[in-house]
Amino acid sequence: MEVNNEIMPSPEQMAGFFEPDDGREVHMVNLLKYKSLAVYADGRESQLTGREAYRLYTDGVQQCLAEVGGHVSFNAEVRRLTLGQVEDLWDDVVVAVYPNRSAMMAMMQLPEMAELSAHRSAGLAGQLNIETVVADALPKDNEQ
Repeated sequence: MEVNNEIMPSPEQMAGFFEPDDGREVHMVNLLKYKSLAVYADGRESQLTGREAYRLYTDGVQQCLAEVGGHVSFNAEVRRLTLGQVEDLWDDVVVAVYPNRSAMMAMMQLPEMAELSAHRSAGLAGQLNIETVVADALPKDNEQ
């Protein structure tokens, strides 16, 4: 399995955001890898670490999430890999919850997201975003 952290979705991945919304709650799993030092595309001077720059992004994004009815349900630092193999571990795992895909798209189009995105790009070396929905309940042993 090849894993490539990215900063922006490919055109094919972006097209997925515009697929019909089934109305189900979306739990976006974010696997984050930070730069050691933040590097801003506009060339501004910064002494921030990548994690600190990304934190500026997440502080603002949490307000945007609330505006569209979402929230962060999980935020944790990665300690170690307990099964499998990857070349390099991510630094953090964050799960953002949106009421549906339409709410996620609405948030991405908020005017403040453009300014916040500068901190995201400055701080991230790359990430994986995995869109998930809650699975139907598994049958209990006595129901099989």
